[in-house]
Amino acid sequence: MVSAVSHRFNASDRSYFAIIKKEIHALASSAGFSAKRLAEIDLIVAEIVSNLAKHAVGGELFVKLKEEEKIRGIEITAIDRGPGIADINRMMTDGVSTKNTLGHGLGSIKRLADVFQVHSGKGLGTIMYIVVYNKPLPLHLKKKKIEIRSLVVPKPGETFCGDAFYYKETEDYIKLFLADGLGHGKDAQVAVDAAIEAFKICPYDSPLDNLRFIHTSIKRTRGLVGTIVHFNKKDPKWLICGIGNIQTKLHGISGTRNYVGYNGIVGMSIPNTIKDQEMVYEKGQMVMMCSDGFKSRWDLQKYPGIQRNDLSLAAAALFRDFSRNTDDMSVAICKVTI
Repeated sequence: MVSAVSHRFNASDRSYFAIIKKEIHALASSAGFSAKRLAEIDLIVAEIVSNLAKHAVGGELFVKLKEEEKIRGIEITAIDRGPGIADINRMMTDGVSTKNTLGHGLGSIKRLADVFQVHSGKGLGTIMYIVVYNKPLPLHLKKKKIEIRSLVVPKPGETFCGDAFYYKETEDYIKLFLADGLGHGKDAQVAVDAAIEAFKICPYDSPLDNLRFIHTSIKRTRGLVGTIVHFNKKDPKWLICGIGNIQTKLHGISGTRNYVGYNGIVGMSIPNTIKDQEMVYEKGQMVMMCSDGFKSRWDLQKYPGIQRNDLSLAAAALFRDFSRNTDDMSVAICKVTI
């Protein structure tokens, strides 16, 4: 089953590696990969954990299945807090190594993956984003003008995740929904799961009307906070409405704008004065939403060039900065270049 929630693996100790490889292999097997592709995924994972063991500090892997127009894939995000790589391009060259090895690691991963993105720098640690699909993607999916990425993980030690992200896309619009159920554990997940199901069937365009529809639908749960973003493709503009402490920022050429949600709890009590906020669209804008697991101010400006790369690197960078927080955590990013 495809889920927005990632499996989280501690890759800071070699003793975990066999378990990591086995669990990721099982996840890929459930997505219908061929034996050849499974072997390539095994090799990618082996290279990643080997690199983390040799070079990194505090390495972690986040893995989930994804699907685009019925084409299944497996998404692997690797983050560390190590010394970073001063010259990424040089280290991508076969035969180059800083640890007296054969130096085929990063080059091998890039050749085997359908999508490979990496960001690093001296003192910044390293982030890698890899996707392997079970069949080739058609060209129109490789050149989409709207990119959407998310990273959602449960509180450390929890099986259930009280955060959730879902989006809908048609020829006319995209709608993004990030939710954070009250508390942790199963009851929080029940609330966000019910909200996602309501969001899927909601017939309205307005983020406010969506939130009201969800509010009515989940009254028997413990409730949640959430933000909905609507982008109109035909008449490009953003509409945003949120309740509670989901942090939302809109990045563009002209600067950054923050959106502050209304006080209240979806499913329990929402204010009568709530309304949608319209924000002007400019080409290449990026909207970012984070749950309150990100308890401090966050800023991508300290990662030079990361916004020009894949959005998953930006999501992972934010996550790495705050992943020691003991909370469910979620970040969703959407970039539009229409």
